[in-house]
Parts: sequence; C-alpha cells; structure tokens
Amino acid sequence: MFTTPSHQFPTGPPLSLYRRRALLDFAGRHRCAVIEDDYDSEFRFTERPLETLHSMDDAGRVLYVGSFSKSLVPGIRFGYLVAPEPLQEALRAALQLSVGYVEVPEQAALARFLEDGLFARHVRRARAAYGERRALVLEGLHGPLAPHLELVPCQAGLHVTTTLRDQSVDDTAVVRRAAAQGLAVEALSSYTVAGTPRGLVMGYGAADPASIRPGLERLAAVLDGR
Repeated sequence: MFTTPSHQFPTGPPLSLYRRRALLDFAGRHRCAVIEDDYDSEFRFTERPLETLHSMDDAGRVLYVGSFSKSLVPGIRFGYLVAPEPLQEALRAALQLSVGYVEVPEQAALARFLEDGLFARHVRRARAAYGERRALVLEGLHGPLAPHLELVPCQAGLHVTTTLRDQSVDDTAVVRRAAAQGLAVEALSSYTVAGTPRGLVMGYGAADPASIRPGLERLAAVLDGR
C-alpha cells in the first residue's frame, strides 16, 4: 500500500491517529508492506504533525520515503528510503539496477549539510517564507474571493484548496479564463472521477509575495465575470 498520511493531495488533511493504527493493523493481518511518503511534512504552519506510521510500526512493515525536491532544490533529485533490515539487500540491488549511479560528491555535500544542522536552519527559514505567502493567500480568500470560494482547511503544504460556493460554475472554465489573465490555478474537479466537487487549487511555493494580492484581485475579477 502507498500512502501520504501527513498530507493528502489535493485537499490536504492528515490521516488521523485512529486511521493510522487501523492501517497498520490491516497491513499486519494481510502481511503486506506500507510505503509511507512523508512529503510536505517539513512545511506545517499550525498544529504539530502526528506520529509517522514508521515510528508507530513495531512489525517492520513500513518503508518510509521522502525527497529533498521541495525542501531544498527540485533539480537535486535526491531521495531517501528507511526500510526494514530484511528488505535492505534486495532494495540496494534494485537501486543499482534501476538507477546505477548517483553523484558521490553531491551525496557527501548533502550529508555534511545535514550533519552540520544547516538543513534544519534552511527549513526554518523556508517555512517562515512560505508561511508569509500562505497568510497572504488566506487573507485574499477572506477578502475579495470570499463571495466565490470556500477554503478547505489544511495546515501544511505549498498550496491551498478551495471549493466554489456555487457548484454550478464550471471550474475548468474558470481556470481557462484565469490563464488568459496570466494566473495559474488548477481545477479541483480534475482530481476527481465524478467531476465534483468543483473548486480551485492554488499553489504559492514559487510566487513572489508582492504579486499575491494583485493576483488574487484579478482572480476575483475573473470569478465576478469581469
């Protein structure tokens, strides 16, 4: 089983402690492995994160994976895997067959970056910067966008998800009209099988803070039909 318990995409809620335990019980009964992708766990802005599945696992069934693509640089292409000891030899063999070679100097530099505490310092600064952008987006959702969009509560990640208050509005059409105004948003319905609910998914990770308020005002004008 593959799961992202710290942050479901695109709506954002974490898997509750009760459901985490139920998932581990299910894996034990059916003798299956659980791959836990703990993405976005570095960027939580309100409540503290719940325990990882890996930390709760006492049967050696959880493989904990992550990467540095969002926390450092997308182009670094480094990830990590914490696996139960009986699986490690087979996983190393699979890694050699599938990837073959990873730059040793870059690995050494990243290891030093982690050991010296520089990564933790960087994440604190990044969390503060992203928190500022997130606050500006939430301000807009409680301001000019409030008549049209309702926020889906979420405490982590680099995007916010909203639902349209008027579900008769075609969110894919809104996305096209927004693109014509130079705005990049995604239709929530594109992530569903049934095409509902309808809403907008808005990322702010790469946004210039100075552009967020004007951009949200232009989005409000799109939704107003202007």
